[in-house]
Amino acid sequence: MRFFLRRAIFYVFTAWAAITINFFLPRFMKGDPISAYLAKNQGKVSPEAIESLRILFGLNTDRSLWQQYLDYWGLLLRGDLGRSLSKGLAPVTDIIAEALPWTIGIVGIATVISFIVGTSIGTYIGWRRGSKAEFVVPVATFLSTVPYFWLGLIMIAVFSTTLRWFPASHAYDKIYIPEFSWDFIGNVIYHGTLPALTIVITSLGGWILGMRNMMITVLDEDYITVAQAKGLSPRRVAVNYAARNAVLPQLSSFALSLGFIVGGTLIMEMIFSYPGVGLRLFEATLAKDYPLMQGIFLVITLSVLVANIIADIAYAALDPRTRQEEAL
Repeated sequence: MRFFLRRAIFYVFTAWAAITINFFLPRFMKGDPISAYLAKNQGKVSPEAIESLRILFGLNTDRSLWQQYLDYWGLLLRGDLGRSLSKGLAPVTDIIAEALPWTIGIVGIATVISFIVGTSIGTYIGWRRGSKAEFVVPVATFLSTVPYFWLGLIMIAVFSTTLRWFPASHAYDKIYIPEFSWDFIGNVIYHGTLPALTIVITSLGGWILGMRNMMITVLDEDYITVAQAKGLSPRRVAVNYAARNAVLPQLSSFALSLGFIVGGTLIMEMIFSYPGVGLRLFEATLAKDYPLMQGIFLVITLSVLVANIIADIAYAALDPRTRQEEAL
C-alpha cells in the first residue's frame, strides 16, 4: 500500500503540474488566438463579436489570470477543452475524438507488432549469442537510425509510385463512408500498411538491441546456472527464467511507447496525409489555433501519465523487489 500510495501522490502532482503548465504556456506566448483570427479576418468581425470571442476563450481582460485559471479548471472538470478557431469554432473535444481512433489504430498496432517481434528476436539472439543470428542487430540498428521522413518517402517511391502496391496517402478511398463493414475496414488496412510498416521498421532495432543486451546480462546470473544444473530444458530456461526477467525493462519502455501513441507520429501523418492527432497538431500550429494545441498537448500528457501508471503496476506485479524497495 505504501508503494502504491507514493506513486499515486507523485502522479497526482505531475498531472496538476502538467495541466497548470498547459494553461500558462500559451498565455506567455506572443499574441493570442483571437489576435491571430482577427489578422486573417480584418474588417469582417464586429467589436461585439470580438468581445464575445474573448469571453468564449477565457481571454477577457475583465478577469484576472488567477480567475482565468480557475475557470480553466472548471471547464476541464466538465470535459470542455474549448473551441477551435481553425475548425469553425468546433469543440476541441470533438476534433480530438475524431482524430484519436486513426492515430491509436495505426500507431498502436504498429507499436505492439514492433514490440512483440523485436522482443522475440532479441530473446533468441541473446540466448544464441555469438551465432550467425547476430547480423540482425547491426542491420536493425542501422534502420532505426534512418530519418523517419526519408524512409517514409522511400516507401512511397518504391511501393506506391513504382510498384503501385499500396496508396501513398489518406486513411481510405474517398468513395467510402466510414462505417463498420468489411469493405471499409479492408480499405483502411490497405491504406495503413505503408505507414505501419514504416513505424515497425524504424522502431524494431531498439526493441531487438534492448532485449538482446538484457538477455546477455541475465544469462550471467546465478539462478540461470542453477536452473541449467537442475537439468531443465533450454527452452524452459530461456523463456521462464531468462526472458521473464530480461523483459522487465522492456515493459517500462513499452508502456511509455503506448503513452506516446496518442501523440501519434507527426512526421508519418504529414508524409502520408493521415488524419490523426499528429496532423491535427501540425495544422493547429500553422493556424496558431491555441485551444486545439492546448487540448492535444493535454491529452498527450495525460496519456503518458496513464501509461506510466500501468507500467509501474505491471513492473511491481512482475518484480516484487520493486514494491519492497520503495516501501522501505
